[in-house]
Amino acid sequence: MYAVTRLVPAGHLTTYGDIGSVLGSPRFARQVGWALAGLGDSDTDVPWHRVINAKGSISYRGDVDRGAEQLARLEVEGVLFDAAGRCDLARLRWPYPRIDRERGEEGV
Repeated sequence: MYAVTRLVPAGHLTTYGDIGSVLGSPRFARQVGWALAGLGDSDTDVPWHRVINAKGSISYRGDVDRGAEQLARLEVEGVLFDAAGRCDLARLRWPYPRIDRERGEEGV
């Protein structure tokens, strides 16, 4: 799951459900959220801040400070949010390259 998250470049976004879909189950969204939250404040190469909800918003559930950090990181990457806290997900959503799910490798 972390490898799929690492594919999202700066200035782009994905959703918890997108990651679940790439892994074979769009219903895996909640588990993706838990796994990313489980990274805590550790120094990681997983760009957890590029994962938002399907409404185009940051999910502040449970940890307002982490949501504020996520917003700050995204703004540094040029991701803008409107007054309602939503971004242009249609424009910024990362179109995952084809993934060979059987071998777990990125395809061309």
